[in-house]
Amino acid sequence: MKLYLSIIGAAMAVIAGINIACGIASPLYGIVAVIFCVVLQIALDSLAALAIRLTPDRLYPAESPRYRVRPWEKKLYLKLGVRAWKDHIPDLGGIGGFSKKRLRAPDDPAYIEKYIVECHKGVLTHRLCYPLGLLIMLTLPGLCALTIALPVAVINLILNALPTMALRYNTPMLLGMLKRMRRKKADGLPQTAVQPFP
Repeated sequence: MKLYLSIIGAAMAVIAGINIACGIASPLYGIVAVIFCVVLQIALDSLAALAIRLTPDRLYPAESPRYRVRPWEKKLYLKLGVRAWKDHIPDLGGIGGFSKKRLRAPDDPAYIEKYIVECHKGVLTHRLCYPLGLLIMLTLPGLCALTIALPVAVINLILNALPTMALRYNTPMLLGMLKRMRRKKADGLPQTAVQPFP
């Protein structure tokens, strides 16, 4: 969380600084407008998260083709080194009751299935947040919509894209674990603890 707060704080300072230095906004207006846009962005993202949180789990089945991670995506995540930085992304799922920071019951199929459902919900939440930044552009007049609101929207897009990639990187491994557990259960084999994904 500290990383995200640092990025947001630094971005706010840079956006306000550039607008003030270029004479686009007065010092007071530049600072207030940036703070307003960031607070509004956080509020819109929170509303999206709450809306998805309130939807039933049955809309996000573990093996839904809608959330299938394609082979080209897997290659992209490997190239981007998602495995190396995914654990630095804050997980706010714990606020809603299901933390995805650690795999707590790797030998429980019901838990793994719930984990995948929560990943699907997280992906949809972050994807809904991508365009929400554009709405804040309607709140500022003239050039400030482009020089203040748009950069805030771009930062929001990036900060939502990172957890989307982390969640989708993890999902195929979780799905593989779930399928193996179900096979063992169907074959009458004893359930053994499966090692969590790296």
